[in-house]
Amino acid sequence: MSESPAHTPTADEELDLRGVICPYNFVKTKLKLETMAPGQLLLVHLDDGDPIRNVPRSVSDDGHDVLSQERAEQSYRVMIRKRLDE
Repeated sequence: MSESPAHTPTADEELDLRGVICPYNFVKTKLKLETMAPGQLLLVHLDDGDPIRNVPRSVSDDGHDVLSQERAEQSYRVMIRKRLDE
């Protein structure tokens, strides 16, 4: 049996931004998304506080889909699907 739940998609790319302050974590997320193909999935690790409040909202404002946000120890894992209309 698989260790990851069936409903959790596998990320195409992963970005660990723990310890990165705002707005740099959003800038790095945006730059990474720009290198990816439309529809690909990016898993971003973010700290609690401003990063988890601001980054998902900002990428959503840019037209990307935030598929999930889950707590993982002292940080959060955010799954983002790159927008399809590029």
